Amino acid sequence: MKRNEIYTHEDQIYRILIVKEDNCLVIDCKNNSMPVWKPVTTFWDVSTMTDEDLYTLLDFKPVEDDMVSPERKKVMHERYTMIAPVLSFIGDENTRSHVINIIAAENNISKQSIRSFLKRYLIFQNIQVLLPKEREYDTVLTKDQKNMRWSLNKHFYTFEKHSLKTAYVKMLKEKYCDEDGQLMDTYPSFYQYRYFYRKTRKLENYYISRNGLTNYQRNDRPCVGDNVRVYASAPGLGMVDATVCDIYLVNESGQVVGRPILTACVDAYSGICMGYSLGWEGGVYSIRDMSLNIIEDKEKLCLKHGIHIDEAAWPVNKLPGRIISDQGSEYIGYTFEQIAELGVTLENLPPYRPDLKGPIEKFFDIIQNLYKKNLKGKGVIEPDFQERGAHDYRNLSARFTQDVEDMNLEPEQPSVGKSVEELRSNNNSSSAPKSERPASHKQIYFLETLMGQHGTTVDAMNKYVFQQYGIDDYRKISSYQASQLIERFKREANK
Repeated sequence: MKRNEIYTHEDQIYRILIVKEDNCLVIDCKNNSMPVWKPVTTFWDVSTMTDEDLYTLLDFKPVEDDMVSPERKKVMHERYTMIAPVLSFIGDENTRSHVINIIAAENNISKQSIRSFLKRYLIFQNIQVLLPKEREYDTVLTKDQKNMRWSLNKHFYTFEKHSLKTAYVKMLKEKYCDEDGQLMDTYPSFYQYRYFYRKTRKLENYYISRNGLTNYQRNDRPCVGDNVRVYASAPGLGMVDATVCDIYLVNESGQVVGRPILTACVDAYSGICMGYSLGWEGGVYSIRDMSLNIIEDKEKLCLKHGIHIDEAAWPVNKLPGRIISDQGSEYIGYTFEQIAELGVTLENLPPYRPDLKGPIEKFFDIIQNLYKKNLKGKGVIEPDFQERGAHDYRNLSARFTQDVEDMNLEPEQPSVGKSVEELRSNNNSSSAPKSERPASHKQIYFLETLMGQHGTTVDAMNKYVFQQYGIDDYRKISSYQASQLIERFKREANK
């Protein structure tokens, strides 16, 4: 008795898998059951069978490798890779079941499918038995259906975004009209046309053909599954990304400097921030600062800013073993690739796949929401600017503030040099001209509100008021002068 021999016994067919002393592991080829141990004496008075006879009996026909498509070959080898670990424990039923459970969980496939692949391979001992069935395309399109398909591809699945009715009318005009432009006697109805469209349509093809591939990848591509957990099953995988903060910052003089850039690395498994960089420059400089921040002692780092923490509160001071980033130019250049010399594996995600780096995107969302609610109206960019491209009023206020500090104009108004006390002494009546009447509390309050919204500091406003009107405090201007300043703010905002 030898391994892989085939024996027929009492109208049953067995293949010998393992011979061990007085027992042998066999599989029933006709009943398609899992292997079992049987005494060797069971197969003393039996007849043998060749592999070719077994193939003929069970209707299995091996084919030449050249006749198998690459897609089917790929599936065949994937199936064999799944059952290969089980072959080493085929004689131990408990271990075999345990390995099958692990393989089924890792490959997201049922245990019954694993067992089915295993049994078929053990019976025939030929990897081609794992080939998937070849699809049979026996549907032949009629002439009308070919015209419908042509019409959909030419008129409906295009950037013109014609309606289904318009595409149908164009088909009738080009395919079902005679030389005189008259409609033929027989032609498909619109309901047939619509049925063919609904039967053959694919949403992916619909979105890409009418809106473009970029729009599909950004807005319409389905996001399914727990993408991060697929490859982040343990700590040590860092996700790197950068974002422009939704806030404008000013310097000590009140001038708007710009929006800072936050670059961070977040552990995909735990969500902890491994390191960050906050500055005015992006690109490789922010990556450099972030990398230095990752390996820095976090306890000492927080102590520099007056924050006392234990080492266990932020236990990160080493680079991650794998770094995942998007297709940003700073992440695919040679400078960033040099980090691989330290033993770090770099991986780049496909474009428009924020769902694959959810932890870093959520980190940015949390950080931005922390300050937005407390700094609303003080430089925070509102959603309308992000979506509709509204005027950047803080940028306008930066230009206005710069103009205020650089101005050296001669006084233009008749009330130049007069303080509010002088105006009151000249005419304390409420019927005084507006050019000499002191500014009301409502005007001053409204002016200060505009100053806060536009980022104009008190010193800058006082300097402008002194240059224009010769008054050292904007709170002492007249009603006419306050109206002029308010109008100036409005004009700058509407430019």
